[in-house]
Amino acid sequence: MMRRSSHGFSFIELIACLAIVSLLLMIALPVAETSVKRTREGELRRSLLEIRQAIDRYKEAADAGRIQLEVGASGYPPDLQVLVDGVVDQASPSGRKMYFLRRIPRDPMYPGRAEDNAQTWGLRSYASPADAPEEGDDVFDVYSLSAGVGLNGVPYRDW
Repeated sequence: MMRRSSHGFSFIELIACLAIVSLLLMIALPVAETSVKRTREGELRRSLLEIRQAIDRYKEAADAGRIQLEVGASGYPPDLQVLVDGVVDQASPSGRKMYFLRRIPRDPMYPGRAEDNAQTWGLRSYASPADAPEEGDDVFDVYSLSAGVGLNGVPYRDW
């Protein structure tokens, strides 16, 4: 009886292994893409919440008389950079500054490149309607400039 020695894989075995590996990759790739998108959406939620809370704290301080406002001003910050740079606390005898953000977070869904993180956000003024946000003299709200749609079916712009 002649014994055949095997030194490696046959061509059929290699094709079968490649087919199995490619099938596993076809299953794993969409799952990985969804996971990455979900992570970026989580970053967007956190960034929106952080900026919106800072705007609200600024408004509360302005309503409490701790921020000097011009006559007729809404009490909302004039731009996002003010939240980082701080404003003089009128209630402080030493003229200490109040800060509302450490830094302006970048919109993770922003489609282009921008040197300034504030440029990655769309700004809505207090006088602007919610369904057609426009910039103005103050910042009442922020929104994503991305044209993409979230996993929940809602456009990022409407978050």
